[in-house]
Amino acid sequence: MTARPGVLTLATIVVLALLAACSPGPPSSAPPANGPDHAAPTGTEGAGPAGPQRTLGTTPTLPPPVAPGEDGELVTATHPDRPFAIRVPASYTPQEPAPLVLLLHGYGSQPRWVEQLGGIGSAAQQAGALVVSPAGTEDEQGLRFWDATDACCDFFGAAPGDSSYLADVVTTVGERYAVDPRNVVAVGHSNGGFMAYRLACEQADLFRAVVSVAGAMADDAGACAPSRPVSVLQVHGTADDTILYAGGTLPPEGARYPSAADSVAAWVTLDGCDPAAQQAGDPLDLDTSLAGAETQVTTWTQGCEDGSRVALWTVDGGSHSPAFGPSFGEAVLGWALVP
Repeated sequence: MTARPGVLTLATIVVLALLAACSPGPPSSAPPANGPDHAAPTGTEGAGPAGPQRTLGTTPTLPPPVAPGEDGELVTATHPDRPFAIRVPASYTPQEPAPLVLLLHGYGSQPRWVEQLGGIGSAAQQAGALVVSPAGTEDEQGLRFWDATDACCDFFGAAPGDSSYLADVVTTVGERYAVDPRNVVAVGHSNGGFMAYRLACEQADLFRAVVSVAGAMADDAGACAPSRPVSVLQVHGTADDTILYAGGTLPPEGARYPSAADSVAAWVTLDGCDPAAQQAGDPLDLDTSLAGAETQVTTWTQGCEDGSRVALWTVDGGSHSPAFGPSFGEAVLGWALVP
């Protein structure tokens, strides 16, 4: 099925309605969402051009518009209609380049909701990171999305070119603040997780690590050609009924997305890791709604090029939006950021 601007089939409308009805809302402390925080089906990729490759330096060239410990907005020169929020930690100093954590919300969600996911925003601030929260484009239903893959989630074929836009966001921050290029990380939930994978494929010169929570790679892994290795962490619940752990299609007759295991396997190959050298780490206790240490850890490090690594955290019984406690944010950034 091919979705066209302004046209939805009855089957797609029913799928969206069911997903919206079962999707959990944001934490009570978070701003209300525009819609369900999940990936929505689409039949067309709508992907804009990736744009030129960019690199980051450690010396700002422009004065910062946001002081340490405050909140504010920046606007990129090439996308003046798409502001983004940035949190600057109190510990920031231009003499000491800081990590940059880009947070990508799910379909129909607000930029700040993902900051509440397992305390990832607070954990990033405590790690001394610049926390950047951009917003996806509103589709014809008023729901924000990222044009990540053909399965998710440019529902009306708007083609906003998010890969290029998000690269501009990171380079704009680098013009204003001292950024540690070894520690530029994208963390996304659902549609944001799909988008994090696309950034790893197309903007590897900027991002050294990406974390996908309940997202997936594009189904055609052969089309991914990163300019350098990128560390990848996939976090996925086995009871996710929105983006299935085993992979599926969006909607049932639509474009396919791979399983969590296949998404990770693609990056084991892309990073040159030894596929047979997987290591099982100690289980993690991340989901407060599940008893015990429910998250199984599998990691690939041997043979991986340029110090990259790949990991799959399987949340046994975890839903699409697991009830992650504060240990989640700490564990994710402990994995993603290098000393």
